[in-house]
This record gives sequence, C-alpha cells and structure tokens, in this order.
Amino acid sequence: MTADALTRDRRPVHLRRSWLFLPGADRQDLSAAATCGADVLIQEFEDFTVPERRREARQLCEEIFTAWRSAGRLAAARINPLESADGPQDLRAVMAGRPDIVLLPKCDRAAQVARLDGAIEALEKQLDLPRGRIEIVPNIESARGLVAAADIATASPRVTALLLASEDMAADLDAERNPGGSELDYVRQRFRLECAAAGVTAIDCPYTFADIEGLRRETRQARQWGFKAKSLVTPAHASVINEELTPDRRSIEKARRVLTAFDAARIGGAERASVDGHAVELPTANAARRLIARANAFDAWDSRFSAPPSDAPKRG
Repeated sequence: MTADALTRDRRPVHLRRSWLFLPGADRQDLSAAATCGADVLIQEFEDFTVPERRREARQLCEEIFTAWRSAGRLAAARINPLESADGPQDLRAVMAGRPDIVLLPKCDRAAQVARLDGAIEALEKQLDLPRGRIEIVPNIESARGLVAAADIATASPRVTALLLASEDMAADLDAERNPGGSELDYVRQRFRLECAAAGVTAIDCPYTFADIEGLRRETRQARQWGFKAKSLVTPAHASVINEELTPDRRSIEKARRVLTAFDAARIGGAERASVDGHAVELPTANAARRLIARANAFDAWDSRFSAPPSDAPKRG
C-alpha cells in the first residue's frame, strides 16, 4: 500500500478534535486510552516519562500503536528533542511501531523540524517503511517558538499542525496560571493566527484543571477563536472537547437559515440579508457554508465505520 493510500485511511487532520497525552511507560493507561474517545493518542516520552522508564516505554511502541489503530485511533508519540541523548533512541523505537504522527517538543526554530524530517526519512529507508506518510507536529512552548511559528509550520511538508503548550508557555512568560486562563489569551489568539497564515491546523493548549465546566468554557472560547482541535492530559476531557468542537444541530440549523436568507436576498438584488438581527454578508455566508461542510465531513467519516439504525435521529 502506498503512503497516499495509508494516509487516506486515517482521520483527516481537520477532523481531529482531541489530542491526548499519555504516560509513555504506563501500559495500563496506554491500553485503556483506546476507549476514551480521543481522536489522537500520544505516547509521551518527554515530561510524562521519567528518564529511568524511557527504555521501558520504547519497548511498548509497536504493541500500543497496533492496539490504538485497531480501535480506530491515530497513533502518535512525542519524543524528546533530537539534541538530547534520549531523542534519537526514542525516534528509532517509535519508528519501529509505524506511528501516524511524531510530535516534537519545545520547538522554537525551523531547523529542528528539518532535522526531524531528515531523521524520519532516513529511518523510513532503513526500516523499509512507506515514504512520507508520517506527519510531524511541532509543539510551541515558548515565546521564541511562538514568534517563529510561521517558519516552523512551513519547515517541512510533513508538518500538518502545530500544538500549543500551556504550562511551559506560562512558565516561559513568568505568567501566573489560573483556571480562567486569561494569562494565555493573547498567546492562544496569536498562535491561531500564525497557524491560519501558514495553512496548518492549530491545536489549542490543554486545560490542566479538574473543573469540567471550566474545560467546557475554555473549549467554547477556543472554538469562537477558530480552533478545531485541542490537546488534553485527562482522558475524561475527551468527550467534552469532541462535543464542543463538532457542529451540533442548533448551529447547523442556524447556518442553513443564514444561507437561505442570503441566497434569497441575492436573488432579490440585495447585497445582504438579516438573520436574528445580524447583517449577513458574503463572509458570513461563507462561514455558514464551511460549518455545514464540516458537519457533513464528520458524518461522512463516521459513516465509514458504522451505519446507524434507520430510526436514529440525524444530527443535521
């Protein structure tokens, strides 16, 4: 099977809502995560795995990645930086497991991405793996990384998304963390803008507090800013993130009303329509079309794996 065919069989990047980090050496947590609902599962070799257990974590890659893919999840790993002693060892073990995605931590310059790209390509040849199917997702964890985000995002054709950190970013800024997250508002908005300009998916930072309602509020805010994906460190957060980042019936119905009103106005020779007191012009109509297209894309993807009963309600 070609690399293109293999890539077509995985959930498209714009439909990957939830990216879950998991302790790299904890077999029980890694196995259990397959049923939590997160779209992407990440075996984490850096902060979540103490150096003494990294060798143990490397021995789990093939088994865990196979189990995740069998459950319909994307198999990813965050290795240590290639500049470290552990990074190259992590990458070789991960590559033997045929990951879908490799995440690069603490990325603050394009050269790091180029080096990882070259290392992956070399191992694809050595291990006789399909060329080019493995994606790279650099992690932006510092002010320096944020201002270099555009260069990082375009440093390799393998880069499909960037992921924003919360705790390390706040520490780099010497900012005080709070459940409301206001200290990272500018960072998150700037990050979203940089990713949009570079044409890659922006993965919002994780909500690292236990409050589910706080998670819901932060995810809704992310959605309003244009995020379509969010990372997480708690498996129980996956269902909330997936719900908030999937178009619901109400938003779909409103989008359809917007399009109906706009199309009718255009037919009548007007440049705009009014829906719920909001002036609907071409950009608003296009946004409504994108939302409906996103909802249809989820339906099309889901229909590949399960056929709902004939009497099941349709989301749209």
